[in-house]
Amino acid sequence: MRFCRVLSAFLFLILLVSSAAPQTSSSSSSSAKHAKPSTAHATGALDDGWVTNGNYTNNTLGLSCKIPDGWVLRTDELNHHEPQKDAASPSSATAGPASSTDSKVLLAAFSRPPEARAEDVNSSILIAAESTSSYPGLKEAAQYFGPLTEVAKAQGFTVDEEPYEIALGTKTLVRSDFHKDVGTRVMHQSTLAMLAHGYAISITVIAGTDDDVEDLIDGLNFTGK
Repeated sequence: MRFCRVLSAFLFLILLVSSAAPQTSSSSSSSAKHAKPSTAHATGALDDGWVTNGNYTNNTLGLSCKIPDGWVLRTDELNHHEPQKDAASPSSATAGPASSTDSKVLLAAFSRPPEARAEDVNSSILIAAESTSSYPGLKEAAQYFGPLTEVAKAQGFTVDEEPYEIALGTKTLVRSDFHKDVGTRVMHQSTLAMLAHGYAISITVIAGTDDDVEDLIDGLNFTGK
């Protein structure tokens, strides 16, 4: 299976969260500003969803996601980001340009702007969709964790829990948990995935503690069939 743009966006998220070295500052205070709601745009069988009153909603997926107060949205920036190929990257030899209809970031939310440095982990939520046609032979969500885990390990993450099933509302997803030591901090990450409407849907949350990760996942809900 080849690496595509959403896994590059997943890698970009990790780099954004972990690249800021710890320092004592109050720069994160700018994250208290409330982001303006985004507009939904239909693309093929999967719409982009929208944010209003601190909640992301996607009717196609029957998904809602609570965004904590004061978080900032960077969805458009990740969708327009063109990752540079790096010889050290596991995707460098196989990654190719993917069209916006093949892969897209549906939501990228951060507890503070990624460029704002602070002592704590920059908690974040990334919801992404990648066409299953990019992965010949992909039949179930657990298979999606093969390339995703390679990316995580290449960035220094350790697997805490191999893929396992988790129920969220009316849907059953596959989840895997990771952690990474970043200076004096520990970055905890969980990724959930499912196949729907011809896409591999991944939801990645990053936080400074396992409890904070669980709180973010508790803000996720699926309704409908």
